[in-house]
Amino acid sequence: MVVVVGTGVGVAPPGSVQPQSPPVAAVAAASGTAVSLWLTGDAVWLAVPGHDVELALSPPLSELRDAVLLTGTVTVCTQCAGRRGLTAFVDGVRVAGAAVFVDEVLREGAQALVY
Repeated sequence: MVVVVGTGVGVAPPGSVQPQSPPVAAVAAASGTAVSLWLTGDAVWLAVPGHDVELALSPPLSELRDAVLLTGTVTVCTQCAGRRGLTAFVDGVRVAGAAVFVDEVLREGAQALVY
């Protein structure tokens, strides 16, 4: 399962993230589903050490990210990170671009959820 996190609810510095997608990715990973969580736009801040977001009725987003990292992958969009000048990320997070994303979503049996 490929889950893409884009923009939505306010997160600083600057930008936002859709609050539904990290819990969906973490629950899928906990259930044994192979999960690839892609952080795009301002959601790339979720992969920066020391940056966290707490939302009502949800664990901190760093905990959900880490739950996915236990069994799956978390990927930061190359261009999104570059546009924000970000180069350092939480251990285990990879940086990749469009070619890798297209490969993942076109694999046989892949399901992509874009928020």
